[in-house]
Amino acid sequence: MKIKRKIEIAVISDVHLGTYGCHAKHLLTYLNSIEPKRLILNGDIIDVWQFSKRYFPKSHLKVIKKIMDMASDGVEIFYITGNHDEMLRKFSGTNIGNISIVDKLVLDLDGKKGWFFHGDVFDVSIQQAKWLAKLGGYGYDLLILLNRLVNWYLEKRGKERYSLSKRIKNSVKKAVKFINDYETVISDLAIENGYDYVVCGHIHQPKMEYKENRHGKTMYLNSGDWVENFTALEYQFKRWKIYNYSKDKLAPFYVDEAMEDLEVKDLIAAITIVEKHEKKGD
Repeated sequence: MKIKRKIEIAVISDVHLGTYGCHAKHLLTYLNSIEPKRLILNGDIIDVWQFSKRYFPKSHLKVIKKIMDMASDGVEIFYITGNHDEMLRKFSGTNIGNISIVDKLVLDLDGKKGWFFHGDVFDVSIQQAKWLAKLGGYGYDLLILLNRLVNWYLEKRGKERYSLSKRIKNSVKKAVKFINDYETVISDLAIENGYDYVVCGHIHQPKMEYKENRHGKTMYLNSGDWVENFTALEYQFKRWKIYNYSKDKLAPFYVDEAMEDLEVKDLIAAITIVEKHEKKGD
């Protein structure tokens, strides 16, 4: 019998299913290790911008099926739309069984207010020049693909993994300034509206930090991503923590054996069955 960690809330974002940079197997292993009451998918789960029929591996389908299975098992799931899956925004307010599609979310967490959203609305480059942002997305995906080849070579030599994109982000002053401005704007708005927690994603920078100005303070939380950092946010016992897949192996991790031998057609059929079952339940 495999023991799962029981938590109140798990938040994941920026998975980018359908791209070469997505580490779906890592995410599936994580999802199989927890038993949350609520799962918040905070945007960019499926990358519609870069979606291609030529590339959607079985492991990516398994993540979708796992989320459907969790909903069937009673987990309350909120799918918050992001910029890479913005086509879902036309379905905002839709409920499918235990899955709710929303643009933002406010939750009462043990007497404190938490504000959840993806964060792209505060990204000027996306709002003013979407075509440029999409072009940048393709370049980023190419960089991640190159990085995977580099890490494959490093692992063969017994050396540590290396992140090209993180190195570039941390060394370019404009990128550092953008991240700081992004965090400040979001935190100031949260303080202005009386939120104790503000939880976002989008910039692939996991973080948990108190932000303060002359009007008050809030806790800024970013769930990071499953492309470079392999991180999630977890809420339990009235506290938040950043879960890091590479460091926090506190429970048995496994890929669900029942899904090991499934073919792609079987996975699609299983997902369809879950959807039909949930619609009947409505």
